[in-house]
Amino acid sequence: MSLRVASKPITVPKGVEVTIHGQHLNIKGSKGTLTHDLPEAVSVVQEEDGTLRFSLRAEEQAAIALAGTMRALVNNSVQGVSEGFQRKLELRGVGFRAQTQGSVLNLTVGFSHPVKFTIPQGITIETPSQTEILVKGADKHMVGQVAANIRRVRSPDAYKGKGIRFAGEKITLKETKKK
Repeated sequence: MSLRVASKPITVPKGVEVTIHGQHLNIKGSKGTLTHDLPEAVSVVQEEDGTLRFSLRAEEQAAIALAGTMRALVNNSVQGVSEGFQRKLELRGVGFRAQTQGSVLNLTVGFSHPVKFTIPQGITIETPSQTEILVKGADKHMVGQVAANIRRVRSPDAYKGKGIRFAGEKITLKETKKK
């Protein structure tokens, strides 16, 4: 059985500290601190040059999958605490606006009332213009989930294309009803 993903070592950049306590990993960098609990079937070793290597404790198919998954999650965490992740959203529609006020994102997206979206801990949201939203953070999963929750407030319409969409997202418009 081969470990394609898990066999690749993770190079830890300067400024990132990784501490291993048994099956608990703590990753600290300039953008924040993230932790991971490894399953019993997977072990991690930090070498002298600072790289992390993942290995198996049991030769099972489930252990191979877990090793690859944990390697990918830890790699995302190392990249997140050093560089960070961001997702960009665009608002399309007449009168659609977004602005941040403290820990609240105010969205005016065509409803009879403005929508107030509470920004979770560990995420920063910027609005460079009234129709752009930047979601930033160290945790890749959390950045993507918050961006998806904001998009869910007003998903793009299939007929006019109005709504909140990811930057670069293509919306295929449906043809209207004909007589």
